[in-house]
Amino acid sequence: MPEKHLIALDLDGTLLKDDKTISDKNKKVLRKAREEGHIVMIATGRPFRSSEMYYKELDLDTPIVNFNGAFVHHPRNHNWGIHHSPLSIDVAKDIVEALDSFQFHNIIAEVVDDVYFHYHDEKLIDIFNLGSPSVTTGDLRRFLKQSPTSMLIHTEEDQLDKIRKHLSEVHAEVIDHRSWAAPWHVIEIVKYGLNKAVGLKKAADYFNIPSERIIAFGDEDNDLDMLEFAGKGIAMGNGIAAVKNIANDITLSNEEDGVGAYLNDALNLKI
Repeated sequence: MPEKHLIALDLDGTLLKDDKTISDKNKKVLRKAREEGHIVMIATGRPFRSSEMYYKELDLDTPIVNFNGAFVHHPRNHNWGIHHSPLSIDVAKDIVEALDSFQFHNIIAEVVDDVYFHYHDEKLIDIFNLGSPSVTTGDLRRFLKQSPTSMLIHTEEDQLDKIRKHLSEVHAEVIDHRSWAAPWHVIEIVKYGLNKAVGLKKAADYFNIPSERIIAFGDEDNDLDMLEFAGKGIAMGNGIAAVKNIANDITLSNEEDGVGAYLNDALNLKI
């Protein structure tokens, strides 16, 4: 029996093709890996409601990391515990207040599966509607009543650095922030010290798998910590330069079944 590996998969740009589907090749390889005793899990910036369909499609029975580590739970084992680490509501409201001095399109706060929009925004509401969250629109200083799991600031590219600089100067002790790649210029904010590696470590401890037997795949800057934590951090061919620089290896792109191609070789699955 081969040594058990824990395989951690980012979704967008990694396991998912650009049309947001999982290819047959990737599915076959992941199924074979699990038949051979390896453990497969998802680690994503998405909320659970918009990653649950992939969890079910792969028929997983593992914990899942959502919101880049701010929410970690095991959908099929309620005794596993729910690890929810939201931002403080006071900090969230301070950020909204400060943004009055900057240009931005919208601020979105998510409390697990509830979504709050600072301004009404049909296009964004459409994107966030996956999994039918409860949606509230209105000034977050008034309407946000609970500590948010994560916050997103939607802005123009030329505002990104100014806003991030302010966040770093004022809130460095309590928040971590990162920006998304095009087409949306978004700054994502979570509680300080959270990232996908935090959730991955909880799962690795639970399954008793040392980091040298963890294989993690990613393409964006929210994957950096997880790829560094894993014994084998694998960058997608379509990944950003920073991810490729720290990765142990680079596989094919998400459009070329990069996850499946790498695992098939690395675990000698013979598919």
